[in-house]
Amino acid sequence: MAEDNFIQSVQDSARDAPQSIKWYRNKIQEFGKPAPLDLIRDGRRTTRVSAFNLNMFVYSPKYAATLPYYDTFPLVLPLERYKDGFLGLNFHYLPIPLRVRLLDKIKSIPQDNQYDAGEQLRINYARARTLPMAKAVIKRYLYGHLKSQIRVVMPDEWVIAVLLPVQRFKKASTSKVYNETKKMF
Repeated sequence: MAEDNFIQSVQDSARDAPQSIKWYRNKIQEFGKPAPLDLIRDGRRTTRVSAFNLNMFVYSPKYAATLPYYDTFPLVLPLERYKDGFLGLNFHYLPIPLRVRLLDKIKSIPQDNQYDAGEQLRINYARARTLPMAKAVIKRYLYGHLKSQIRVVMPDEWVIAVLLPVQRFKKASTSKVYNETKKMF
């Protein structure tokens, strides 16, 4: 059974001690799979996408009928904003070990305004497209197709968020999506 305030429960179990990725994955399995709306409700919510942070929201793409597959609960790091939406990296298109690797790559970008002391993930489209793994998961989102508030994932929650198996793909299995994404890099 999933815990109330899932991410906080995992953090509390760690008790401020550094834990391995394996430890976090085991703890997440122990607590069960949280529902998307529960994750949104239990965190910092907003109606605007938060730059330099991960964001979760429920989404219904404009061209759902013609897309081969899509994620209805993306975990996105915004790259660029537009009048009608934004461009971002959707971590859910990667298998969990590659999500962690991508997060680490972004966090290790030198401080030349790319990453700010652990509190923000600073990367833009120009930089993201030079990283093959990142380029493969760049997606465009329209504000009018967001179907929930946006849950801002705070820096102390990033690792847990990328480890959560909460992707919601439509029209294809998770393994098919992962295989197709991996072919792009």
